[in-house]
Amino acid sequence: MPAPSWPDPALISEIANNLFKASSHGPFPLPESPGVPGVPQPGASAGQFVPANPVGGDFNSPPPQVDDLTGFVPSTQFGAFTAFVPPAHAAPPPGAPNLGIGGASSLPYFLQSAPLHPAAPSTTLAPPTTEFAPFTAANVPASPVPPATRPSGPPPSPQIPGDAFYFLNEGQSPQPNADALPKQGTTAEPSGLDLRPELAPDLGSTTRPFDPYTIKRDFPLLREQINGRPLVWLDNAATTQKPQSVIDRLVYFYEHENSNVHRGAHTLAARSTDAYEAARQKTARFLNAGSERNIVFVRGATEGINLVAKAWGRQNVKEGDEIVITWLEHHANIVPWQQLCSEVGARLRVAPVDDRGDVIIEQYERLLGPRTRLVALPQVSNALGTIVPVAEMTAAAHRHGACVLVDGAQSVSHMPVDVQAIDCDFFVFSGHKIFAPTGIGVVYGKSAVLAHMPPWQGGGNMIADVTFERTLYQPPPGRFEAGTGSIADAVGLGAALDYVESIGRGVIERYEHELLVYATERILTVPGLTLIGTAREKASVLSFVLDGCRSEDVGRALNQEGIAVRAGHHCAQPILRRFGLESTVRPSLAFYNTKDDVDALVAALLRMQATHARA
Repeated sequence: MPAPSWPDPALISEIANNLFKASSHGPFPLPESPGVPGVPQPGASAGQFVPANPVGGDFNSPPPQVDDLTGFVPSTQFGAFTAFVPPAHAAPPPGAPNLGIGGASSLPYFLQSAPLHPAAPSTTLAPPTTEFAPFTAANVPASPVPPATRPSGPPPSPQIPGDAFYFLNEGQSPQPNADALPKQGTTAEPSGLDLRPELAPDLGSTTRPFDPYTIKRDFPLLREQINGRPLVWLDNAATTQKPQSVIDRLVYFYEHENSNVHRGAHTLAARSTDAYEAARQKTARFLNAGSERNIVFVRGATEGINLVAKAWGRQNVKEGDEIVITWLEHHANIVPWQQLCSEVGARLRVAPVDDRGDVIIEQYERLLGPRTRLVALPQVSNALGTIVPVAEMTAAAHRHGACVLVDGAQSVSHMPVDVQAIDCDFFVFSGHKIFAPTGIGVVYGKSAVLAHMPPWQGGGNMIADVTFERTLYQPPPGRFEAGTGSIADAVGLGAALDYVESIGRGVIERYEHELLVYATERILTVPGLTLIGTAREKASVLSFVLDGCRSEDVGRALNQEGIAVRAGHHCAQPILRRFGLESTVRPSLAFYNTKDDVDALVAALLRMQATHARA
């Protein structure tokens, strides 16, 4: 199918007015847009943008009741698991830096006593089964203590009972007698010492003045010179740059906290565990998850999707079942499901998109049926920028008893995300797309779903006890975090989320909306340019082709002027081929981009077209 040509100016105006309007962003109100007073124009002095109604998720309300998996869970039970209830921290020594992992002026890492409990219960993995049984409240993991009930005020001084360390969740070594161990399907009495990492203050409702020119100075790499010109970074859909606060947090970790987590009986292990688990709680708050136990750390969104495919998919998808995805998917949300379907004899079905790049909802709903086991969809397309109505599509899938995975790799840095409002069963994202280090990502899973999933990797950290006859596993999330994880990168993720919250996600969404509208209008002044993907709701991405020019050549020419864009298939070949293309040029925006960056891109394209015309 040939690439569509750009429509008339009236439709351009219509698209500009419809871009980035919220349809599935949960309870976060989208501020009015475009035309934000005070946002600096190219060549003007830096202004300030203070939101009239700052927004942010409320993490202080008690968690809701755990949802079931559309009324059914596998009949193989792993027992009812007791939540970890972390205790409070002590204050840091005088002069310790504030790096965003403790209270307003603290860097918590001291040891804090907690009541002794028996070891966290865990059970032997049973073979998967295709039988299903109704979900009952008896199988719900114990509810965590909501943050609102935790002690307020300054943290107490450390009370260390002898050699006890609060981060040793297992407490004592397991009994060698197998008869003393919990049996499959039973719940052991808890034991050991629990962990209560202290979060940074909730920054979601900030009133910090927003100025993109000032924000840009927080990112050291954006001061780089490329080919003698200032770097213009417009490849944010591939990866984002890191603010100085995240870089500093990583340096501090390696200088003062570096240790493995959860199992060392020394101070550095306490510091490391403290920072690691604080990052988990920050992530839970950022997504409005019900509990930090819903958060599994992985290497990135790709590994997260593979975890779900291997652990949940192999147990629940059988021969003749169906998995539904969309034409918009990144390869990471196609290949694992193809592999699963090939392995078990299931069928992969694909929801079509229209010429704008929007999912055709009516066609999507016709694909759903009694054999649908899973729906996997992106919240934002990495190739086109289309915002997908994930809440509406999730509700439709749940009506057919299907589980839903949302790929949030391209959404978390651009808009508020509320997994409870979406009601998805899984949500995945990568840290490096949201100003955090590479090598860290997140899987959010509903408690009732995670509790009945077997581990997908075996090793240390994910076990409660091992003999040569059998293994007892930790409850989620530890069950899915075998071996030594990306500890420092998880801590860096926590610092990145703090940074984003300090600006305010509603503020970011509002500013990026205006910038996207401006960029759309400016880029369409380039002769011979065709925009690919004109959905009514878009975020960040401006994919295009230029008449008579290969996308790769355009990318190289822009690089000569210090402008970084992605040119290629963007790991999303099916959707580009839907438009008759093998590659596009893809500038993509973040909140540190400015109208000056857009103008530099457009000027370079105009010069390129003029040179091409003369040739």
